[in-house]
Amino acid sequence: MNKLMPQGDRDGHSQPMSNVMKVAKWALFFLLGLLTQVVFAVQGVDAERSEISFGFRQQGVPGGGKFLKFSAQAVFLPAKPESTQARVDIDMTSVDLGDKGWNQDIQSAAWFDSRQFPISSVVVAGAKMVSPGRYEAPGKLTLKGATHDVVVSFRSRSEGAALVLEGEVPLKRVQFKIGDGAWADTSVVANEVSVRFKLVFKK
Repeated sequence: MNKLMPQGDRDGHSQPMSNVMKVAKWALFFLLGLLTQVVFAVQGVDAERSEISFGFRQQGVPGGGKFLKFSAQAVFLPAKPESTQARVDIDMTSVDLGDKGWNQDIQSAAWFDSRQFPISSVVVAGAKMVSPGRYEAPGKLTLKGATHDVVVSFRSRSEGAALVLEGEVPLKRVQFKIGDGAWADTSVVANEVSVRFKLVFKK
């Protein structure tokens, strides 16, 4: 007749199995959480809720415009800002200065030269937190065929189920030959231009 296993032996065999199940459960939870972060991080921009605009000064008077067409992709984890990767492509022909005549003039070779350079881009790799919810990232801005270093300053926040990155990129227009020839005179149009953005990434 087979004898039943003593209580002590049964407990000795079941305890390791219980530990294995606990480890497996926590590993699964960790993996699911990690996957959720990654899936959230690489989503594309919600163009309808996002915007890119710019500001400048002409003879001391502030002016501005916006771009109606652009695309963006980003990998951003607030807990690991150094892993940030982002790219924004802007359709320069979609500029809106609030006047049809100005919109046509700024497409000329002296300004955007959008016939030859229809797309500008900003590429970011890495970021650092400068204060809670605020970050700075080194970037490369390609505009009118020239590429120069820029600093992207931005804030992150949640908006419903979406991630919002909002900030600005200051640049010197003469460095990119935006406003070339007679328009290069910075006493007429200031050299400093601020590109502002609000990018909403869907979960």
